[in-house]
Amino acid sequence: MLVPAILSSLIFLVTLVLIFSEKMNRSITGIAGGVLMVGVGRIMHFYSEEAALEAIDFNTLGLLLGMMILVAMLEPTGFFEYLAVLAARASKGKPARLFVLLGSITTILSMFLDNVTTVVLIAPVTILISEILGVSPIPYLVTEALLSNTGGVATLVGDPPNVLIGSAAGLSFADFLIYSLPIVMVAWAGALFLLRHLFKDELAKRPRNAKAVMKLNPAETLNHPKTARKILIVLMGAILLFFIHHILHISPSFVALGAAAVALVVVQPDLNEVLKRIEWSVLIFFAALFVMVGGLEASGVLESIVGLFQGASNVQPVLFGVLLIWIVAALSAVVDNVPITIALIPVIRGLGETGMDITPLWWALAFGAGFGGNGTIIGSTANIIVATLSEKTRTPITSKLWVRRGLPVMLTTCAIASILYTILYRWF
Repeated sequence: MLVPAILSSLIFLVTLVLIFSEKMNRSITGIAGGVLMVGVGRIMHFYSEEAALEAIDFNTLGLLLGMMILVAMLEPTGFFEYLAVLAARASKGKPARLFVLLGSITTILSMFLDNVTTVVLIAPVTILISEILGVSPIPYLVTEALLSNTGGVATLVGDPPNVLIGSAAGLSFADFLIYSLPIVMVAWAGALFLLRHLFKDELAKRPRNAKAVMKLNPAETLNHPKTARKILIVLMGAILLFFIHHILHISPSFVALGAAAVALVVVQPDLNEVLKRIEWSVLIFFAALFVMVGGLEASGVLESIVGLFQGASNVQPVLFGVLLIWIVAALSAVVDNVPITIALIPVIRGLGETGMDITPLWWALAFGAGFGGNGTIIGSTANIIVATLSEKTRTPITSKLWVRRGLPVMLTTCAIASILYTILYRWF
């Protein structure tokens, strides 16, 4: 199995390098890597089309698709612009207050929508408000991405790695609120305080048009209030069902897709327009990663990694969990946290088969992947999106700037998570 293991590892690593070189489309590169993995697997007799299909976690894809449909229907109503304008008016043109308000709104939204969708919707409005005030949008945009990554760790649907972990470990929406939310709240407060300090010079500058934001009318941004109200009611119903889905013996993906179906029937939108707004490339990218990781598992690579982790597991379980937080965080800062999570899920399952208690490790993986993505500009898809949007402004976000702001936040949140993980280990 040595040759298959080497070939499958090369395919996976080369695909990741091409994906995050930003020179090629992620979904197309992922498809090419998945097809190549299956092709080599067929030739070397360790992988097949049937095994590739079994490797895809359709529960994860269904959950993401259902939430994407709801967001795609809510976006045209202007609801997200409405929230941003409300924050701008509440700030009364004071940069520090606007900083906290926009960061808080982004965090709350990212707990119920995935962080990528959140920044896609909030960042353009933030740029507009910054232009009206006559201030740099950099502190607000960077903070929105970092806090969306941090806050998203709190819930099952807030961050793509959480969706993956929840599906693999059978963790419910309520489990995340019980075990993850308290730690995330402390980490979030630490991140906000630190960011407020890191951007103190920018936030100390008086805006040229402080009174201009008071002229903004939130009602004008809400294009279809009745439609927004209907979709929000359906979304709240879905969140309630997320709490009790395990009691009803239904999957989170069924809840999300069911809510999307109800919203489509109630609202009767232009289906073609809704489908255009769904991020199909993200779903394809996830599916391709599942296929490639399935190839790694079939070729014995992940079994070897499990063996390495077993050697390290001789240390105290608490320390092993803390080490996992930092290892995953470091990897997630270099490579997007989604492929890291997909690759490590079967490794943790393998440790469970050896008799190790892996329940605390799922939380260590969630904290490491979620907080680690803040470290660099490529650590999270939300970071890349915010940086790309900033290129349309006079002060684009650079990789160097991101490291100076994001890396301290990553180190702080991981440190807080490690301390609380150690204290609350027996609770997991």
